[in-house]
Amino acid sequence: MSALPLRLLSDNATVGDDGRLSIAGCDALELAREFGTPLFAYDEDHIRDRCRQARDAFAGSVAYASKAFLCLAMARLVHEEGLHLDVATGGELFAAQAAGVPGDRLVMHGNNKSAAELAAAADSGVGRIVVDSFDELDRLDALHAATGSRPRVLLRITPGVEAHTHEYVTTGVDDTKFGFTASTGLAHAAIGRAAQAGSVELVGLHAHIGSQVFELRSFQRAVEVIAGFARPYGLPELSLGGGLGVAYVEGESAPTIAEWAAAIAESCASVGFAAPVSVEPGRALVAAAAVTLYQVGTIKELPGVRTYVSVDGGMSDNPRPVLYGSGYETFLPRAADRDRDKAVRVVGKHCESGDLLVRDGRVPSDIAVGDILATPVTGAYGHSMGSNYNKVPRPAVVFARSGDARLVVRRETYEDLLRNDV
Repeated sequence: MSALPLRLLSDNATVGDDGRLSIAGCDALELAREFGTPLFAYDEDHIRDRCRQARDAFAGSVAYASKAFLCLAMARLVHEEGLHLDVATGGELFAAQAAGVPGDRLVMHGNNKSAAELAAAADSGVGRIVVDSFDELDRLDALHAATGSRPRVLLRITPGVEAHTHEYVTTGVDDTKFGFTASTGLAHAAIGRAAQAGSVELVGLHAHIGSQVFELRSFQRAVEVIAGFARPYGLPELSLGGGLGVAYVEGESAPTIAEWAAAIAESCASVGFAAPVSVEPGRALVAAAAVTLYQVGTIKELPGVRTYVSVDGGMSDNPRPVLYGSGYETFLPRAADRDRDKAVRVVGKHCESGDLLVRDGRVPSDIAVGDILATPVTGAYGHSMGSNYNKVPRPAVVFARSGDARLVVRRETYEDLLRNDV
């Protein structure tokens, strides 16, 4: 088996003559020593570059989908790079505000926003609320009656587009909890109601077809459906959400942000839709920016079966393999350019047989207890979906840039695990 494809690492990751990995000028093994493991190590300039690519590629606004990865430093970075933030809960809204992001730079999502969340969004002056249901319109009517608020809204339309991704992250088909379904007439009914309502200002439509989407034609079909809905109403805004896929393993390839934008622009031109299109990328901005560093604790050889490599993290810091069967590569940062000639299954420390990180991993044959092991492309949906299962503290997060690493999320302590107990 060949060495790890370097294209799976961040823009500013390098491998020295001694085979050691550096992330934005910071030696990966030194990061593990200084900050401990497991550790999310992000290449900060990689994220900034992807933000700029997205901002330059789309004529409409770009909102970072904060569910992919959110902390105060990330919210500030995105705002500094001129992007809006997409928040989907009261907690994400609170974090964005705590980071100093102005309300008018926020887009509020969620299929079941509570009255309290809507009131908080209105009070903060969010730029857009993406309305997901008739019940939500009822809540906005009540909020208007109580406070006089009249937020600008987009209606989320379900276009009936198959995105060819995992069923758990498919959101554009008719059978979904999200939005107003186009094929059943609910979308037209919602547009009619919102356009006449005094409680909201309807400014456009929104669609999101799913996550980890590689086929650009899927986005183009969504444009064709949603633009057809918007045209008769003269609505000036159209958001196509996010969902652009990224490569996680050897042999995968994904469209670039520029290719994504070009495909959407081509489809808009073909249907005569002239208004700027907005997007909400998350994974495409942050996934490849990070590696997760673990320490190997146990190597269990089962002759004729397989070799298990157990690390000091697991499904608590990356649940995607358990949830979606997601694939990852693995390698040793001390020998990042070495052939990975040993087949292993990388597993975590949790009391679950399904607690695996890399089902079919490859590493150099001299892997040993105490080694630092890395999985690349872990910048999205690891930290944000993590848990304290088995009372395991959540890992630290560092941003590396130009040879310096700064701690942006400290490692949890055992005391942290009990801070809410009474």
